[in-house]
Amino acid sequence: MLGAILGDIAGSRFEFNNHRSKEFELFAPGCRVTDDSVMTLAVANAIMTAGAEDGERLAAATVSAMQTLGRKYPFCGFGARFAQWLESAHPAPYQSYGNGAAMRVSPAALAARTGEEALRLAHIVTAVTHDHPEGLKGAKATAIAIFMARAGADKNDIRDAIQRHYYPLDFTLDEIRPAYKFHVSCQMSVPQAIVAFLESASFEDTLRAAISLGGDSDTLAAIAGSIAGAFYGVPDDLAETALGYLDADLRAILDAWDAFLA
Repeated sequence: MLGAILGDIAGSRFEFNNHRSKEFELFAPGCRVTDDSVMTLAVANAIMTAGAEDGERLAAATVSAMQTLGRKYPFCGFGARFAQWLESAHPAPYQSYGNGAAMRVSPAALAARTGEEALRLAHIVTAVTHDHPEGLKGAKATAIAIFMARAGADKNDIRDAIQRHYYPLDFTLDEIRPAYKFHVSCQMSVPQAIVAFLESASFEDTLRAAISLGGDSDTLAAIAGSIAGAFYGVPDDLAETALGYLDADLRAILDAWDAFLA
């Protein structure tokens, strides 16, 4: 999960000022925590509160956690429809296929004991808002990639699983970078983020690769970083830097999550 948060923070300053190169200072003025990190921590809080066994209980806890935490950070970058959902007295899914489904799903994969459970939990925590088939697919593709990476699968196995069940990955970042534009859909963000991970040489290189595409930089890097964190681990120096961006409330959730997993 810290991999997703690091990607979010590193990519935040480039979201509307794209940088199409791997050469940049990873953390610099303008970096911040956005909705990607806030909602990832909300999903983690829901899993800690409700557990993984009762799907209805987890779904209700996810709604509660996202609304409670989201309302504390109203200016962290929520999209218009999601912001309305956060304030609704009767929140219901709204057929979204936005990439928010994938950027927040890492806790589901990390809490799961099997690949099947990772997919089930991903569906539950996603469908409360993003119940469009493409939204669910983006969340599940990300979750299974994270789960496989954490379980020790190699990149070829992860690539094969994604191509067999979710998306074609028949492109390189260099091929698509010149024409790649700002997209907020899962189908135009998740495959690209996965390829950024697959082409990478390290955790940090994954973030740089994802950000170098341009587009929705913080979310691309959050998705790619969530997989890379499970595969490579997060370097201690980068982890310490990222923790400095979290306020006490967010840090408390992260600390509780680390204890929960342990």
